[in-house]
Amino acid sequence: MIQRVYGFAILIGLIAAFGLSAPARAQQPFVDKFVLSDTIQPVTASELDRAIARANSDGAHALLVELNTPGGLLDSTRIMAGAILSSRVPVIVYVAPEGGRAGSAGFFLLEAADIAAMAPGTNAGAAHPVAELGPQPDATMSQKIENDAEAFLRSYVTRRGRNAVAAEDAVHSSHSYTAQEALDQHLIDLIASNDAELLAALDGRTITRLDGGKLTLHLAGARIELVQPTVREELLGWLINPNIALLLLVCGALLIYLEFNVPGTIVPGALGTLMVLLSVFALNLLPIHYTAVLLLVAALVFILLEAKFGGHGALAIAGIVCLTFGMLTLVAAPVPEMAVSPWVALSVSAAFGCITVFLVRLATRARRMKSRLGPSALVGCQATAMEALAPEGHVLVEGEIWNAFSTESVPAGSPVRVVGLENYQLRVEPLQPQSSEQPPV
Repeated sequence: MIQRVYGFAILIGLIAAFGLSAPARAQQPFVDKFVLSDTIQPVTASELDRAIARANSDGAHALLVELNTPGGLLDSTRIMAGAILSSRVPVIVYVAPEGGRAGSAGFFLLEAADIAAMAPGTNAGAAHPVAELGPQPDATMSQKIENDAEAFLRSYVTRRGRNAVAAEDAVHSSHSYTAQEALDQHLIDLIASNDAELLAALDGRTITRLDGGKLTLHLAGARIELVQPTVREELLGWLINPNIALLLLVCGALLIYLEFNVPGTIVPGALGTLMVLLSVFALNLLPIHYTAVLLLVAALVFILLEAKFGGHGALAIAGIVCLTFGMLTLVAAPVPEMAVSPWVALSVSAAFGCITVFLVRLATRARRMKSRLGPSALVGCQATAMEALAPEGHVLVEGEIWNAFSTESVPAGSPVRVVGLENYQLRVEPLQPQSSEQPPV
C-alpha cells in the first residue's frame, strides 16, 4: 500500500514538473537560422524567401542569416534584399565562419539587414557590379549599371543609419573591408565570434526598423532552430551548377542520338530527353550569352560535316574549337564560381566531338551498306560451279552454297558470275576468259 502511495506521488510530481516546464519552454525565445553558403542566384533567393516567410509565421524573435558568398546575380540580389527589407521579423545577417566573406552581391545583403555583424577574419565589399549582358559592355552601359547599383544600396543604407559614403566606395571602387574596418566605418553593428556571442550581445538592444519604428531585441538564452533546405532546393542547387548542366546536356544529346540509331531501345531516348530538359531548365536560371549558343550550333554543324563528308580532320577540329569557346562563354558569370570550368569545357568538347564523329561515321557506313544486305547483294559477285550446270546445279558464292541455273552449259569448277535472282535461284552466266591474242587488223 505504501509503495502505491509513493508511486502515485512520484507520478503527480512528474506531471506537475512537466506542466511547469512546458510554459517555460514555450516562453523561451528562439531564432530561426538560415545558412547561405553559395552564390547569389534564383535558387538561393527562393531559399531565403522561404526562410523569411517561416520566421514571420512561426513566432521567431529574429531570423539569423549566416552568410558566406562570393556574390552572384544582381537581379537575384535585388529580390533578396527586398525580402530582407520587407520582413516583419528582424533579420540579422552574420558573415561567418572565420575566413568567410560577403563579396559583391553579398555586401548588398549585409547592408540590408536590421543587424549587420561579422566574425573575426572575415571580409565584405568588392561590390562593383559586373554586367550580365555581355563580357565587355560599353562605357555608357557600365556607368548606368554602376549608378543604378549605388542608388539601390544608398536607398536603404542611409535609412539603416550606416555610412553611405563607405558603402558606395565598395561599389564604385570595389573596396573590400575587414571585420574591424567595417565596424570602424560604421558599415556593421558588431563583431562576434559565434552565434551565442552574437545573440548575447544583441539582447536588450533597440533597433530602428526601416519604417522608423523602434524594436527592442530579447534574445537572452534564445535557442536556434536551423532552417533546412528542401529536397527541391537541394536538387535545384545541384542543377544550377553550369558544369553539371553542360554535362547533362552533352550526355543527354549522345543518348538521344543513340536512340535514333538503335530505335526501339526506349531507355536511352527517355533518359537522354530527361537529361536535356533538366539541363535546359538549369541554364534558363543563369544568364546566357546567345553568341555562345550560335558557337555551339556551328560546332555541331562542323562535326556532322566531318563525319558525313570527311575533311581530313579539319572540320572536326573547327567544331571542337567552336564547342570549347561556346561552352566557356555560355554563362555570363558575374563571379568565377558561376562560370564554366575551362577543364570541363575542354574535356567535354573534345570527348563529345570525337564520339560524335565516330558514331556518325558508323551510322553513315551502316546506311550505305543496307542496300547490300540479302540475296540481291550477290548480284555481280563471282561464283564457282560446284557441279555441272545443265541447266541447274549448285554454286559457291561468298562462302555460301546456292541453287543456280544458266542458259548456257557450264562445266563443274568453272567460274561464273551472278547476273540475277529468280524464285530464290541465282541466274548465272559463265565468265568469258580474257583472250591474249591481238584482234585482226
